[in-house]
Amino acid sequence: MAETGVDCIALAGDVGDATVCARLVADTITHFGAIDILVNNAGIIRRSPAVDHSEEDWQAIINVNLSSVFRLTQHAGRHMIAKGRGKIINIASLLTFQGGITVPSYAAAKGGVGQLTKAFANEWASKGVNVNAIAPGYFATDNTEALQKNPERSRQILERIPAGRWGEPEDLAGAAVFLASAASNYVHGHILVVDGGWLNR
Repeated sequence: MAETGVDCIALAGDVGDATVCARLVADTITHFGAIDILVNNAGIIRRSPAVDHSEEDWQAIINVNLSSVFRLTQHAGRHMIAKGRGKIINIASLLTFQGGITVPSYAAAKGGVGQLTKAFANEWASKGVNVNAIAPGYFATDNTEALQKNPERSRQILERIPAGRWGEPEDLAGAAVFLASAASNYVHGHILVVDGGWLNR
């Protein structure tokens, strides 16, 4: 994006690895001199009945979907606290509130994301750091491709969504901009649901 005058850097790594989380934050601060906003958006899902859910799947999902949120928030938060300001946005889920079907590790991880959001907010609100979360509903993404392609489940899902459609990534933009901006300076530990009305039903 140099042609637009925007300085950017692309970093990659498996956030399920604790050392990668530390490196990503350190490299960002080294390049830019600061980190003002952190969005914890990494996530994977593996579906299977709870009785068959493997230890491998459990560990992979907990590491990527939950442990990385703790680690990245902790590393970035140290820097933000020192500056006296910062915005952290965690991506939660409807399964922060519900148990789901055939996704026990995903539900556990997203439930944990909600509690981590509140726990960090309790400690850091007085230090100028806002920690909040967005809980998307059923969105048309790779993670929900199996559900979209299942005629019965897709019908059941759409029948429960008052908006009558799957969410699109752009539906999250406003929530993210709000939580990343000064407009949310007095918002701490909130989980903002963007679900087309799913939880109302």
